[in-house]
Amino acid sequence: MMRSHPFILAIAAAGLALLGGCGKGSDDTVSVVVIGQTGAAFNTGARLPQAAQIVRSATAEGLVGFDEQGRAIPALADRWIVTDDGMSYIFRLRDGTWPDGSDITGETARTALLEAMGRAKAGPLAGDLASVAEVRAMAGRVVEIRLHQQMPDMLQVLAQPELGLLRGARGAGPMRLTRNKDVAILRAIPPEDRGLPAVAGWAARIRPVELRTMPAGTAIDRFNADEASIVLGGRFSDFPLLDAKGVPRGAVRLDPVNGLFGLAVLHDDGFLSKPENREALAMAVDREALIGALNVGGWTATTRIVNPGLAGDTGAIGERWMGRTIEDRRAMAAARVAKWKGAGSGPVVLRVAMPAGPGADVLFRRLSADFAAIGLATRRVGETAPADLRLVDVVARYAGASWFLNQLGCARRVGLCSLSADSLVAAALEEPDAALRADLYADAEAQLTIANGFIPFGVPIRWSLVAGKATGFAANPWNVHPLMPMAPRPR
Repeated sequence: MMRSHPFILAIAAAGLALLGGCGKGSDDTVSVVVIGQTGAAFNTGARLPQAAQIVRSATAEGLVGFDEQGRAIPALADRWIVTDDGMSYIFRLRDGTWPDGSDITGETARTALLEAMGRAKAGPLAGDLASVAEVRAMAGRVVEIRLHQQMPDMLQVLAQPELGLLRGARGAGPMRLTRNKDVAILRAIPPEDRGLPAVAGWAARIRPVELRTMPAGTAIDRFNADEASIVLGGRFSDFPLLDAKGVPRGAVRLDPVNGLFGLAVLHDDGFLSKPENREALAMAVDREALIGALNVGGWTATTRIVNPGLAGDTGAIGERWMGRTIEDRRAMAAARVAKWKGAGSGPVVLRVAMPAGPGADVLFRRLSADFAAIGLATRRVGETAPADLRLVDVVARYAGASWFLNQLGCARRVGLCSLSADSLVAAALEEPDAALRADLYADAEAQLTIANGFIPFGVPIRWSLVAGKATGFAANPWNVHPLMPMAPRPR
């Protein structure tokens, strides 16, 4: 299978067909706000906050990158081939140089990729890189990635910001970063400086992007005051602020993401020592009422660990407790709680770790009522405080069962795990037959479900704000919003 996308076409797709003219005076700079801690855009390490991921993607592209639609597009590699057996990805690198002036070659790209993969194995991509068997530099500007098994989502993984390639701690663009106090200023690098064909009138068509990070309430105020064109990084915890601050619904964009949104059980002591007691918690949650309280339209509730409906889902794992009403489930759960208390174990007070924010307030009130209905009390603690249950809210990097299973594997230490599930995932890694591999993943999900170490609610909630004059933004399944497509002046 051949993929050939000259990078100049990707630039065109990012919005450089702008011959219709420029916007009005305020269009000289794009103001983007990312919800988060001040200065988070400049963080480094294996676990990057969203603002730092966005900056990394803009300044240190990988072999491939993302466009605004969340599609994998050429970056350092201008084209690639996937072999018929799906076990090898061969990338042809574009002409160009690294920031130090040295040529981009197969060998230098291989070194940079191995270093990036080494850093990423300390973070959330660790399990997702296990399919890579070898990285080879071939003649000239060619890099080959050989796999242990087929991985249809390999390009999606390679496009992640953690796999942006560095040489001497600097990436090859497509943008350059300067810092003005807590403001990240990103300017597009001219095509001819990146080994690409020159584009007539480039400088007149492209604006710098100013990226700030700030709390959600301040970000929304800035958007309402027309001081920001785009706000990124919205989560469920801040969603009620949109109505409270009068944001027009037409400005709100919801990304149709998959991922993990639920409670991780952090230990197996006391009431939580028995899987059936942990299941009682999952049975008590009224998922539809929970999301109804947040007033988010189109949300998908699920009792499954792997989000339903993904490509390759065998259908072997269904929703739990099918045919039972919430009243039936709570009656069963309450009986288990009563049995525990009746054995002289005393009252149970569960510490639930959650982030701050009005959406989190709503969620905690709903969960408190759900657990109270089966005889359990709750106490809210800070997001990183010692707890019995901790909220997990993570967007999937790709739409495969392996992502979910890797996130909840014992190596990640998110919460209680299952060694038998890990063994099945490891066996899947060595299984060449796609159908048998899918069966192994389904068996692993079943083992995690039996362990009841994670209580799913549904898919995560991710929102952005986009002004009418803004360009280069699109809602997508990965919650990735690159800056380069936002830089062209509007028509």
